[in-house]
Amino acid sequence: MREKFFGVLQRVGRSFMLPIAILPVAGLLLGLGSSFTNETTLATYNLLGVMGPGTVPYFIFSVLSKCGGVIFDNLPLIFAIGVAIGMARQEKEVAALAAAVSFLVMHSAISAMITLTGGVENLLEGSTTSVLGITSLQMGAFGGIIVGLGVAALHNRFYKVQLPQVLSFFGGTRFVPIISTLVFALVGILMFFVWQPIQEGINALGVLVYSSGYFGTFLFGMIKRLLIPFGLHHVFYLPFWQTAVGGTMEVAGTVVAGAQNIFFAQLADPTVTHFSTAGTWCFTGEFVLYIFGFPGAALAMYRCAKPERKKQVGGLLLSAALTSILTGITEPLEFSFLFVAPVLFIISSVFAGLAYMLCHILNITVGLTFSGGFIDLALFGILQGNEKTSWLLIIPLGIVFFLVYYFLFSFLIKKFNFKTPGREEGDQETKLYTKADYNARKAGESADSGDQVSASIAQGLGGAANIKDVDCCATRLRCTVIDSSKVDQTILKSTGAHGVIQKGQGVQVVYGPQVNIIKANLEDYLRSGAAQQAAPAVEAAPAEASAPEAHTHGALVKTIVIGSPFHGESAPVTASPDPAFAEKMMGDGATVIPCEGVVTAPCDATISFVFDTNHAIGLELEDGVEMLIHVGINTVALKGEGFHALVQEGDQVKKGDRLLEFDLDFIRENAASVSSPVLFTSMEDNQELRLLKAGHVKPGEDLLALDIYES
Repeated sequence: MREKFFGVLQRVGRSFMLPIAILPVAGLLLGLGSSFTNETTLATYNLLGVMGPGTVPYFIFSVLSKCGGVIFDNLPLIFAIGVAIGMARQEKEVAALAAAVSFLVMHSAISAMITLTGGVENLLEGSTTSVLGITSLQMGAFGGIIVGLGVAALHNRFYKVQLPQVLSFFGGTRFVPIISTLVFALVGILMFFVWQPIQEGINALGVLVYSSGYFGTFLFGMIKRLLIPFGLHHVFYLPFWQTAVGGTMEVAGTVVAGAQNIFFAQLADPTVTHFSTAGTWCFTGEFVLYIFGFPGAALAMYRCAKPERKKQVGGLLLSAALTSILTGITEPLEFSFLFVAPVLFIISSVFAGLAYMLCHILNITVGLTFSGGFIDLALFGILQGNEKTSWLLIIPLGIVFFLVYYFLFSFLIKKFNFKTPGREEGDQETKLYTKADYNARKAGESADSGDQVSASIAQGLGGAANIKDVDCCATRLRCTVIDSSKVDQTILKSTGAHGVIQKGQGVQVVYGPQVNIIKANLEDYLRSGAAQQAAPAVEAAPAEASAPEAHTHGALVKTIVIGSPFHGESAPVTASPDPAFAEKMMGDGATVIPCEGVVTAPCDATISFVFDTNHAIGLELEDGVEMLIHVGINTVALKGEGFHALVQEGDQVKKGDRLLEFDLDFIRENAASVSSPVLFTSMEDNQELRLLKAGHVKPGEDLLALDIYES
């Protein structure tokens, strides 16, 4: 249980990295824009004449400031989408859409509750804000994280759900945004009642943390470092950066929550003369560590390397040290001594706490977007001026840390003979370790074996290594293979496929409306690693099979006659230019080449589905008989362009009612063919189909007759 919880936390931490990764570019835009539109900064560098108000550069940097600011203003939405993408197992784009919709729905529900209960005046002062123009509660990044985690949980639970046949179109991934919308409408109502006391608790926690003073800063820096090997440091520091846990402060008349948000609010405020430690206490210490301390550790490891390996390890350590200095990415250095000498990492974590605490004591207030490298120091420290940041104090403090790291690491490496890079025994490879090496050393993970159907599909396509691409349309699994000679259609048909169409490297396996579930399962299987193992044995059908027994029908019970949904030229479905339709893999019927861009109801029926690209419509007739009207061939590739549906699932229609309009000229130019199948898709053994009219047909004119006999 503990291992499972730990694994979930690791995934949550990794999911935070996607929205966090956008912060550097946002900070760059906001930092440059705010700095070069700040008249005090321009005056400091004597740039008012060439870059002051009214000049072209001032105009450009004002735009940059707004572009960067909008990202920080809408971080909750970005977190909602990013966390959902990071936590979703597959079909991540669906999770992203569901998260965006759910975020809007939740805040709209909260807004409605605020209005219904008397408005903002009845709530605590400062507890509301505007979220994308919606008056809602001040939830900050927590609101986005709640949505992201909730949608991901719903997505992972339902993205393969199979609904009854009549609702099968809405199964699988299409069900995720639907259930997410409903759930987060209820979550919004719930949050109206529970979030205010939660927010009061968060504010109290922030006051407690910040009131703990320098010792609290020390603990923060040390704990954050100690959590890095487990991948949980993002989970730990994010609330301090983005929520009231990290403190609150009024900036330019607005209460801002979260240390990083406080810093960037002050950065955009031209009246600020010195940034507050309230906005920088939980990250300024990184500049001391990354630019000075860790390079000192790198020099110690180089000096302690064996003479014959110094040249080899020198290049590796120099590259890693420069990476730490410039970008603040420290993994190559930290994981090298963590891997071989954990005691050095523990000591380094204590030094991290000291660096944070000393920067707080010295009132050094340099902000950052992602990590404490020289790029952020230049942008948010040097460029802002020493008067606003006290950045010059980082230099003497950093030199002290460089020397302490160098001498202490040198002593401990030699004293305890730690096998840091360059001190390996024998012919062991000299390299810098990574987090992947660390995790591999802790434990290996076995891949999921996957499901048998997916395993058989993969084998039928020539094995996982032969599959280049997997996709699907309304009814077919569409795959691209590397070597078409390895495809085994017998195995593919044994998985329940109605048929297989192979053209060069393209393979289409016809499954019907449930194909999106099959696609998701296959992608799961391919990505699990199980597909790389030995393929399962699949028995091929005998080369010669006895012909099926002829069926003798009983008495005719009824005949269902349907009219033509098109105005055009009709023919048996076997004349369709698409083999899947011509070979009746999806059912029997007719194909019509339309001369007008209108589809009408061929009889009284219920709309069972409208495909999301509007190129196909399903109908349910009496006695559960199902039909498919498919406009053109391979028109799914048009992604809905040229089509306009006039009905939706569940509508009751009468013969002759308009169902769909389409741009016939556009389809002629952009689709494989305008030939449009009209099919009975659920025929039983006691049913036979007759084509009543071949040649020119008008809408509603009798086209097909389905004879139903006694079983």
